[in-house]
Amino acid sequence: MLEQLLAAWLPQQRWFGGKGRPIDSVSVDSDVVLEPGLQHVIFAVWQDGSRERYQLLLGIRDELPERLSHALIGVIDGRYHYDAAHDFDRTGWLLDGMARDASTGGLRLRHVPGVTLDTSPRSLVLGAEQSNTSLVYGDAYICKLFRRLIPGVNPELEIVRALAARNAPHIAQPYGWIEGELDGTATTFAIMQEFLATANDGWDLALASVRDLYAMPEPVAESGERVLAAEAGGDFAAEAERLGAATARIHVELAAAFPTSTVEPHEIKRMAEDFRRRLGRAVAEVPVLREHAGPIEAAFQDLDEVAVEVPIQRVHGDYHLGQVMRTTTEWIILDFEGEPGQPLGERKALSSPLRDVAGMLRSFDYAARHLLAGHPEADRLEPRAADWSAHNREAFLTGYKSGGGNLDATQEPLLRAFELGKAVYEVVYEARNRPSWISIPLAAFG
Repeated sequence: MLEQLLAAWLPQQRWFGGKGRPIDSVSVDSDVVLEPGLQHVIFAVWQDGSRERYQLLLGIRDELPERLSHALIGVIDGRYHYDAAHDFDRTGWLLDGMARDASTGGLRLRHVPGVTLDTSPRSLVLGAEQSNTSLVYGDAYICKLFRRLIPGVNPELEIVRALAARNAPHIAQPYGWIEGELDGTATTFAIMQEFLATANDGWDLALASVRDLYAMPEPVAESGERVLAAEAGGDFAAEAERLGAATARIHVELAAAFPTSTVEPHEIKRMAEDFRRRLGRAVAEVPVLREHAGPIEAAFQDLDEVAVEVPIQRVHGDYHLGQVMRTTTEWIILDFEGEPGQPLGERKALSSPLRDVAGMLRSFDYAARHLLAGHPEADRLEPRAADWSAHNREAFLTGYKSGGGNLDATQEPLLRAFELGKAVYEVVYEARNRPSWISIPLAAFG
């Protein structure tokens, strides 16, 4: 009965990765009673012949309070079954279990050695996430439940624990985690970290600066002047430079905490060829990209001619303004799990740190231009968007170099290729999902 209820309920959940495709079947792989009225369920979802596993905190009540009506899965034998991640009367068990280093039914709850957890705060679900569910306990902790389970240690837990052991700055401190076995492999189910209660999201801060720039009045026409990003009252460049320095510091710390390697010139040629193949597929799907293919191919040719070894290391892997927060003292970098949709091995693979740099540069372009989509004065404001993006990109790169990041001349072809490769991916994504935004990545090609 539970399987049928889950099959009907799953397509409505933001974190379910199979939306838009029919569910062939759902089967419960494990069902562990944590306490009366609370169970930990791992279930498999079959679609198009492939299987994905998910986890659920399953609450069971004789009566369901109104505050939990949105979490209802269904009724079995007169009892309400619901997603207990939304129930602060049940989720205290997770925090208490980490504090006690509890083990039950194959689940292992652990806290970081030396950390004392306050088990008194009640939880609240954050509503913004797409692929996971985060529970905030008071103003102290945030617990990320990884809804889709992939066998292995999650990169975020691996990285933040290693960086915390080095007393690295610019991270949210890890406090605990939940793990179990999946396919005979130790697997991360959740991670508890420091909650940045008073910090500001990097994307929101950048957009505030862009809005300020857009709102400035036009200069007198006869003056021949134009509004520049550096003149806006909400200029973001100083923060962009600090963010660049923080990014470089994290890359330095990652290189010290994990093994590093190098990529030989012949491997770089294979990388360039891979970029070309992706471009070819993108042009076939989005023909408007064809008119920009010349400069993109030229950048990939420059990469082809790199004749030096390129250093590679562990990186963030999904880096943009939405992954950073500004506290009163520093930038904090979050979500080191990489791209959630990619296999775990790819998310842990060594890469050039310039991959992260390119991701942030693209994020500046998006911050500058996404407000122009459908804007009645988009043509008039486009020069301001271009100025803002260029100004903050330059500031970020200045900070990155000052923080110890490697941006010497030998790295320029790689950075350009990463950035244009990312923009090509964005063109395809926007064509499929948000056609009115396609002008944003197209602007990257000059």
